[in-house]
Amino acid sequence: MNDKINLAAKLALLEEPYQPGVVGFINDYKLQVVKVKGPFVWHKHDETDDFFLVLSGHLTIHLRDRDIELDPGEVFVVPRGVEHCPDAAEETHVLLIEPDGTPNTGDVGGAMTAEPRML
Repeated sequence: MNDKINLAAKLALLEEPYQPGVVGFINDYKLQVVKVKGPFVWHKHDETDDFFLVLSGHLTIHLRDRDIELDPGEVFVVPRGVEHCPDAAEETHVLLIEPDGTPNTGDVGGAMTAEPRML
C-alpha cells in the first residue's frame, strides 16, 4: 500500500453481498471489505482465526453455542476451527483480516466461494 485507502469508496465498488474485495495487505494477511446481507454458509477455518470489524450496520455471527452481535466499531475474532455463520438482516459493511489464500467459505467450498479480487 503506497497511499491511504477510503474503505467507503472501496465498498461502493462491491455489487453483491459476500463478494469480498482485497484493499491491501499486512505481511501475509489480506485486508478485505465485504457487504453482508442474509445468512452466509456454516463453515470453519482450521488453520486461522477469522477477524471481523463492523464498519456499518449490524452483524450477527452465529456460533454453534451462541450468537455474537456486532455494531459499528465492534470486533470479534472467531477462533480457528470454530464453525460460524455470518448473518445480517440489512446490508452491513465489514472489514476482514485473514491470511492471504484463505477461502471465504473455509472448509465447505461451494457456490458462495469467492475468488479474491483487488479493489
